[in-house]
Amino acid sequence: MTGSDIPSSFRLAYVPGVTPTKWVRVWRERLPDTSLELVQATAAEAPDLLAGRDADAGLVRLPVDRNVLSAIPLYTETTVVVIPKDHVVTAADEVALAELADEVVLHPLDDVLDWETLPGRPAVERPATTADAIELVAAGIGVLLVPQSLARLHHRKDLTYRPVPDAPESRVALSWPQAEETPDLVEEFIGIVRGRTVNSTRGRAAAPAKAKEKAKDKAKARSKRAGGGSGSGSGGARNKPAAGRKPQSGGRAGGQSGKRGKPRGR
Repeated sequence: MTGSDIPSSFRLAYVPGVTPTKWVRVWRERLPDTSLELVQATAAEAPDLLAGRDADAGLVRLPVDRNVLSAIPLYTETTVVVIPKDHVVTAADEVALAELADEVVLHPLDDVLDWETLPGRPAVERPATTADAIELVAAGIGVLLVPQSLARLHHRKDLTYRPVPDAPESRVALSWPQAEETPDLVEEFIGIVRGRTVNSTRGRAAAPAKAKEKAKDKAKARSKRAGGGSGSGSGGARNKPAAGRKPQSGGRAGGQSGKRGKPRGR
């Protein structure tokens, strides 16, 4: 792949609660000539967005259809219960599902938790969105169980939350359309989210630049070797007299003016 073959942009979908800011910053430092476009999508929309190739990759919530999409799990979120600040369970650091048995537990249509049995008492009507459910919690209608990132996203001063260790959890993954070979820019982003350094990244998009740099270093080395033997010529440092010594005026071959000592008696 040559530099001209590298796409000029990369579309990254992400779902509510996921914050790609730090990874986007690293991308822009490493690939300044390839723009990264962020595409917002709901948890339900994101897999279809990727399957339809309306995004190159996405930060999504599992599960996804592995027959259509590849995925690398990144982290698992803690589930929390969102409650009014004056609720009785705020006295504890954690809340068990059993403690919510008498509560009206709201179950929005965009819920991302995989429940076998919803705890507590069901609401008369399911809210359309998590944002709507948050409003109902603030009105004292019920409580809401969500991944912690969504509780932070919909933060209100009159509400708080507590971890629920025995509730289902949500897993966030990096996903992209299945292909025989992972695209170069997806490889680059995989390296970034996994914390690889510039030198250790497995992405192939940067290969042309690295190859050029390597060739340049080799050329410099050849140039140094070609010019390194000139020191043995007549102007070399080895022909200079040592410091503190006077140069000799002549040798035996041409120094007739030099005095010779008397022969020693035998």
